[in-house]
Amino acid sequence: MAAKVNGLGHIGFYVHNLELMMDFYENFMGMTLTKVGPLGAFYSADPVACDHEIALINGRPSLEDPQWIQQISMRVDSLDDLRDFKRRIVERGYQLDRIVSHASAIGCYFRDPENNPTEVFWLTGHTSWAQVGIPIDIDQPDEAVMADVLLSWEAVKDVQMGTPASSETVNAIRELSK
Repeated sequence: MAAKVNGLGHIGFYVHNLELMMDFYENFMGMTLTKVGPLGAFYSADPVACDHEIALINGRPSLEDPQWIQQISMRVDSLDDLRDFKRRIVERGYQLDRIVSHASAIGCYFRDPENNPTEVFWLTGHTSWAQVGIPIDIDQPDEAVMADVLLSWEAVKDVQMGTPASSETVNAIRELSK
């Protein structure tokens, strides 16, 4: 049987005024800022259960711009499920954008039939509060995949919830992304 998603992970959308939207989700909605950096800000209603449900991404040129969905993201149960999705994405000819380690998860980014940005991801068991996306080859044996995940986690493990990564951490991420 083919892999299936087990739930919505998060929705990412482009924002025009990041500070305004951060204030809304933090102070009006009561969510917790979990990850922040040049890309944007991530929020969770329950950071212990889920490191983010909302991703606010810089880049919406104006409020009239209809292109505000950055991605729709859904969880899968296992690394093998993620591999199955990758296989079927390729078989169907959908655009595969990238597969990356976020340390806390491995994300497979692709386009649905109408070109909407979509992610399926598997939680690795590591907690990470950094905005990180290091390319990873999920076709390797499990041990090699997890060794790569551990390398990305080691680079970002000191980033505290709701704080940007230090310049040293950013440089470590850049080195791993080469």
